[in-house]
Amino acid sequence: MLFQDIAAVLFDLDGTLIDSAPDLGAAADQMRVTRGLPSLPLDRYRAMAGAGARGMLGVAFGIGVDDPVFDSLREEFFFNYERCMTQRTAAFDGVAELITQLEQRQLLWGVVTNKSSRFTDPLTGAMPLFSGARAIVSGDTTPHAKPHPAPLLEAARRLGVAPQRCLYVGDDERDVVAGLAAGMQTVAATYGYLGNKAEVQAWGAHAEINSPLALLQLLASA
Repeated sequence: MLFQDIAAVLFDLDGTLIDSAPDLGAAADQMRVTRGLPSLPLDRYRAMAGAGARGMLGVAFGIGVDDPVFDSLREEFFFNYERCMTQRTAAFDGVAELITQLEQRQLLWGVVTNKSSRFTDPLTGAMPLFSGARAIVSGDTTPHAKPHPAPLLEAARRLGVAPQRCLYVGDDERDVVAGLAAGMQTVAATYGYLGNKAEVQAWGAHAEINSPLALLQLLASA
């Protein structure tokens, strides 16, 4: 698959550009430890990192969003995460070079995440990687979050690029669903947080990559 006439590349954040699982897991694991429960290894949290509080609390306490204590535990998790979210989080290997290459090709780029701006803004502000991002759209920027196409369409609007000339890269099925609904080309990042038993081929993405730099091979030269 070779994408033609692409003017902008949009990315999901957690699990696509950055590995935030260590900080997300630490925030949830701290809740276990303070309750006298044994710490869990990072690998237990990593697969569900893309699901945010829902995923982390599911691993830490085996509860879902319908549990009566979920809301209070979620706020405690958010409190913990705010205080540690830049301690261990880093870009995946190859991401910095990928961004450099995109900018050298004069391609615009940005971020569309379901992460709340409460976390997105300070996190991206603390990482030099995002200084060149022309649009950063959070889960609460528009009335709807992914898999609704609204956040992606807002990013395209901010970039001044027609949706059909945008490529969206993400590591979750909702990323592909949102991208397709927005009329964008889509790439599934299989190196990210795929959750349990993810069937990537069933998502319907136009292409898949197993490393960040593999994206460059899919882009036609300007």
